[in-house]
Parts: sequence; C-alpha cells; structure tokens
Amino acid sequence: MAGSGPIAGRIPGMNDLPLFTLLDLTGTFVFAISGALAAREKNLDLFGIVAVAYCVACGGGVMRDLCIGAIPPAGLHDWRYLVAVILAASLAIAAYPQVRRLAQPVLLFDALGLSFFAVFGAHKALLYGHNLQVATILGVISAVGGGVVRDVLLNRVPLILTKEIYASAAIAGALFQASGEGLGWSMVWTPWIAIALCFSLRYLSLHYHWNLPQFPRREPAQAPERQDPDQTPP
Repeated sequence: MAGSGPIAGRIPGMNDLPLFTLLDLTGTFVFAISGALAAREKNLDLFGIVAVAYCVACGGGVMRDLCIGAIPPAGLHDWRYLVAVILAASLAIAAYPQVRRLAQPVLLFDALGLSFFAVFGAHKALLYGHNLQVATILGVISAVGGGVVRDVLLNRVPLILTKEIYASAAIAGALFQASGEGLGWSMVWTPWIAIALCFSLRYLSLHYHWNLPQFPRREPAQAPERQDPDQTPP
C-alpha cells in the first residue's frame, strides 16, 4: 500500500514500517478491551460484548479510512483486526474479576487505545498524501471515533463532549506525530514520544482532575412575586 503526495513520497509504505501496523493492532486490542469491559459492566450478553468491542476498536479507523479513500477500510477486510477484537473480548470476559481490580480499568485501556490510534491515524493520513491539518484531524477521529460509538451504544454522554481532557490529548499526540514526519524526524522514536505525550496528558488529567474550562449557566432572573390585591398587609 503505497502513499502519494509530497509528504507520503518520503515515507516508506506501510509494509516497510511494521511498527505502525503493530501500533494499529495494539490500539485495536486495547480499545476492544475497553469496549468489552464497558459492555460487561452494562450486563450485555456475549454478542453484545463482542459487538461493542468491535465498534470501539474499529469504528474510528473505519471513519478515517473512508475519509482518506482507503477502501475497503482495514477494520473490515483485514482478518487480523477481527481476531484482535475477539481475543481482547475473550480476555476481558475470562479475566473480568482480575481486570476489575485495576483502578478505573475502562479509562486506562481507553487512554492506551486513544494514544495508539491518534498516532497511527495521523501517520496513515500522511501516507495517503494529506497535509498536516488533515493528518491531525483524522488522527483525532481515529482516536475518538470508536469511543463515541461505544458511549452512544451504551447510552452515555460521549467523553469528547464533557469537560475532560480527551480529544485534546489526541490532538497533541496526532499533531506531534504529523509534525515529526513532516520535518523528517526518525520514525524509530517519534511515534513512541507521540504516544507517551497523548497517554500522559490523558492519564495525568484523570489523576489530577485536570479539566477544560466550563462556563457557568446563567439562570433566568425570577420575577418578583405578585401580591394578592385582596390580601391586606399585616
């Protein structure tokens, strides 16, 4: 799968960079775990758990591939993604009591998946000849798209619509990766720094309760109570 465009012409094909394939499959695996755990907490059946895990793991990647013209999307035609989802869902089901002992397990695996997908999504957009802006946006879509699908399926407010630092962390990771590739930085260490940047922002924001600013809702002024004209004051 060769790239096109001025930037992608300087980047080896995906098959020449197994690191990025590993990042994508790793992100698929950990995102699938987060989806399976969230579905398990909602007491879904086996099919529901696997379905939610697959949507979380592959939803953002499918959106990204459709945007850049990588058709059919890798999450639909590459058997490795389905195998990764099934293995992750099986692990989450079999080891659910042990995984539950982790502090906020869904958020932990979600942060890992967010980091891997933000970096890989930005890289793949560059590989298809898109510029820095498009690569950053599609890196974020890759990272947050599956989580939005999960939250909608489980009837929860998506994280990117709350005050938490979620999409902002994905923007930082995707922008660092896209900038590094555009400047010709080494692909041996650039992806790992981008992943660490995204994960650190997300994890530290959870640990220290960092949030984006919110604006107080203005309550409408209450009209003064009208006095009954037939009622005489005391």
